[in-house]
Amino acid sequence: MNSLLITGTDTDAGKTVLTCALAAYWQMYFPDRSLGVMKLLQTGTGDREIYTRLFALDQSPEELNPLHFSAPLAPPISAEQEGRHIELEKVWTTLQSLCERKNFVLVEALGGLGSPVTRELTVADIARDWRLRGVLVVPVRLGAIGQAVANVALARHTGFKLRGIVLNCIQAYSESEIADLAPVDLIQSLTQMPVLGILPHLDDPNDLTQLAKAASELDLERLLPGVNLVPQTAK
Repeated sequence: MNSLLITGTDTDAGKTVLTCALAAYWQMYFPDRSLGVMKLLQTGTGDREIYTRLFALDQSPEELNPLHFSAPLAPPISAEQEGRHIELEKVWTTLQSLCERKNFVLVEALGGLGSPVTRELTVADIARDWRLRGVLVVPVRLGAIGQAVANVALARHTGFKLRGIVLNCIQAYSESEIADLAPVDLIQSLTQMPVLGILPHLDDPNDLTQLAKAASELDLERLLPGVNLVPQTAK
C-alpha cells in the first residue's frame, strides 16, 4: 500500500509533528503529486483540526478523519459513552479509497503502538491486519531507550512491519543532551532497527518552512520508499 503509518510510543510522542513535517516537505517540493493525510481515529479535538488549518488537502473531512468521538479518552471508552461502536470497516474502506486516489498517503495512528482501538485490538494489531508499514516516533527524554525497545518488541510480536524510528525533541536539547537521553547507536543496537533521523524542537510547529526543513534532514528514502525524492524548485 502506498502509505506510511506514523505511530509512536504514547500520546504526545510527536506523531503529528512528523506527519506535518512530511506533508509540508511533500507539498513544498512535489506540488504536482497528490498527497493524502488521514487520522485513522480521533477522540477529542486536535490532529484533524491542525491538518485542516495547515494544509490545502483535496479530500473530504471524512477522508481526513473517518471516525471521531467527542471525549478525549481511549476509543472503546469514548465510543461507549456515546452509545456507538468502533466501525473499523469504515476506516479501512476510506483508507483504501484514499490510497487509490493519491500518489501517497500519510496515516497518523492514535495514542501509542499499544493503545486500544477496540476492546480486542491495539494499534499494532490493526497495522498488522491491514498490512501497513510504519515508523515509530520516540520522544527524546529520560526513558526513551526503554520505550524504543519495548515498542519495537511489540511491533515484532504482533507482526507489524516498521521501517525505522524517528526521534522527536519534545523540548530544545543540545546535541550532547540528545546523545545522553536517546543515544542513536544504543537504540539501534538494542532494537536492531534503524533510526531515520531526529526531529528538532520547533519554535513554531505551525511554520511550514520549519516543518519542511525538519523533514529534509530525515532519511526520506526509507520513510517514503518508491517515491522519486528528487525535489522540484519550491513554489
